[in-house]
Amino acid sequence: MFFDTYDTPVFRPPSEANSFILRVTRGCAHNKCTYCNMYRDVQFMTCTDEEISRQIALAAHYGKNQVKRVFLADGDALVLSTEKLLKILKVLFETFPKLQRVSSYAAPKDILRKSVEELQQLEKAGLKLLYYGMETGDDAVLKAVNKGVSGPEAVEAGKRVVAAGMKLSIMIILGLAGVEGSDRHARETAKAINEIKPNMLSAITLMLYRGSELLDQYERGEFAPLNPQGIILELHKIISLVELPPESHCLFRSNHVSNYVQLAATLPKEKDRLLRQIAQAADELGKWKDWDVYNNSRY
Repeated sequence: MFFDTYDTPVFRPPSEANSFILRVTRGCAHNKCTYCNMYRDVQFMTCTDEEISRQIALAAHYGKNQVKRVFLADGDALVLSTEKLLKILKVLFETFPKLQRVSSYAAPKDILRKSVEELQQLEKAGLKLLYYGMETGDDAVLKAVNKGVSGPEAVEAGKRVVAAGMKLSIMIILGLAGVEGSDRHARETAKAINEIKPNMLSAITLMLYRGSELLDQYERGEFAPLNPQGIILELHKIISLVELPPESHCLFRSNHVSNYVQLAATLPKEKDRLLRQIAQAADELGKWKDWDVYNNSRY
């Protein structure tokens, strides 16, 4: 019997708004990060071949020639075996004649389970872009939020994707280390970015979600979140320390709903302009007198 494929929340990056969202897993295989409640109530499982085929058939029925991009959901589709992913990719490109690329979220442990050679196979089969939630390059913060990998492992995961020829979009979380760890979080994250050299870099802002351990820590007085100005100053420090090769073309975005300021730039070419805009935003946010820690907004 089929389950209702979309009976639980489906998340995707902002840039995948017009993509066909193909659910190949449900939930998150790790599902232990203290800051996240996205899939906390969803039992992880992999979709069967029949369930995946049904979704593809429905999409083909309603828009076979309109599908140009496909995003593999849920939180870490790369947890699937390379063999199964290759099979899915083959069917997708056979079904949709105008398909240009397939993308997916990728958790660090799932990346590290695959060799560079396996990732190269997937890239050649059409999996061109991975969205990697590194969150931080700080070993201590990764341990505190129960990410499941160390700082060196987080860097190795990103470097492995780049070595395979895939495009890599790294996501970092501003404010993840709170007030006490902000400086170290910024410095170690910038260092990791410099080592990995991603194609895209996205910054989102920490939100304390009901049902997350980090919110519980805050309410017990064990975690001191950064205020809005502190968040932007942390971003300023990260960007100031990011030193990519002159020939790099890294797209930076802060277009997530959690962010106080929408920013866009190409690094390193527009780094100086971006830093000026961030500094201006910090000045404006410094005028905020009241702040709702639960919603990242002013009263």
